[in-house]
Order: sequence, then structure tokens, then C-alpha cells
Amino acid sequence: MIQELKIDNLEKIDNSFLNKEYIKNELNNNPYAKILLLIENNEIIGYLYYSDIYERAEINQIEINDAYRNLGFGTKIMKFFTETVDKNITLEVNKENIPAIKLYKKFHFEEKAIRKGYYNGIDGLLMERKKDS
Repeated sequence: MIQELKIDNLEKIDNSFLNKEYIKNELNNNPYAKILLLIENNEIIGYLYYSDIYERAEINQIEINDAYRNLGFGTKIMKFFTETVDKNITLEVNKENIPAIKLYKKFHFEEKAIRKGYYNGIDGLLMERKKDS
């Protein structure tokens, strides 16, 4: 099950791997912030944090609990996200994060630019998925 986390239901992330203070801060201070939770058997398996900015959405962070990585949960949350957000989507990713890049390319994200040294000296890739992809 995938559902949006709202500021008034933060108790959902108690006893999970998510940083509650970080999430609370983002939801309180970023008017564009939206967080999708991936829940299986009443446990938070992962989340996707994005900003819904007028004509586009920008993925800020996607994370799957370490115990559940490489089991298709990243694909599941990305599938839901790309099917429900009807606009262009952008993101930045560390060029050495090959599993994430493969996931994004699976959902028709294309490399648009390189951000030199963006991740503590490692280049970042700016990727985009057009809404009609």
C-alpha cells in the first residue's frame, strides 16, 4: 500500500527507519513537500519525498529500508509515483549510484546535465522524465 504522509499523521512513522524530525521539518517548512510511504504488513518499507512545484515535480529523496532493497520495492513506489504525477519529473542522482540510475532509466528518465562535484566531489546527474513518457 502506498499513501501520502501528512503533517497531522506523523505518528505513522514512529518506530520506523525514517528520521521523524527531518520529515516534520520538511513538511512544516517546504510548502511543496509531499511524502509517499510504501507500507507492507503495517511496516514502512520505503518512502519517496518530492516537491510538487507548479508545472513539475522534483524527487528529493527515495529510500527503501536496507532489509528490503533489491526486492522490487523501489520499482513499486516509482511505478505508483510516475502513474499518479501527471507532469514532468526531475531529480539529481550521484553518478556512482548505479542501482538508482538503472531504476530511473527503467521509468524513462533521461540524463540532461552533469553537476560537477555536486555530491562531495562526485558528479551528479540531472535527470528528467517528460510527462508523456
